[in-house]
Amino acid sequence: MTSIAFYHLQRSTLEVALPKLLEKVLENGMRALVMAGSDERVEALNTTLWTYDSQSFLPHGSGKDGAPETQPILLTADVGSSPHSAEVLVQLDGTSLNDFSGFDRVLDVFDGNDGTALTAARERWKSLKSDGHDLTYWQQSDSGGWQKKDTD
Repeated sequence: MTSIAFYHLQRSTLEVALPKLLEKVLENGMRALVMAGSDERVEALNTTLWTYDSQSFLPHGSGKDGAPETQPILLTADVGSSPHSAEVLVQLDGTSLNDFSGFDRVLDVFDGNDGTALTAARERWKSLKSDGHDLTYWQQSDSGGWQKKDTD
């Protein structure tokens, strides 16, 4: 069964945290499909990933860049399809697939400072837990790193 991890942003923005999560995905030799809530968000993230650190490079693209199957990190707002064989699904903005069977891992990243996003993440957690999925919960530390929290 697919491993699902919830990432609770508290200290930094998605634009700061996401590149670091994606660097870890690539370091582990995996490909990522990043699902955002809108085409505008995809384009904003595309820009962020090009400019977040002048000393780093995250190979990525969106559907507008063409050849989505070749992108190590593909950004999309189309939650209905995966045009490339990503092992990791990164869900943003409350997006969620009903079937995770094509992925080894799912990262559900949500803004803990947004009450609506927090409530929606709790509902996704409850639903996935009741369906029998193996879930982990990561909370952002004061330094911006991630701490695995016990949820039992």
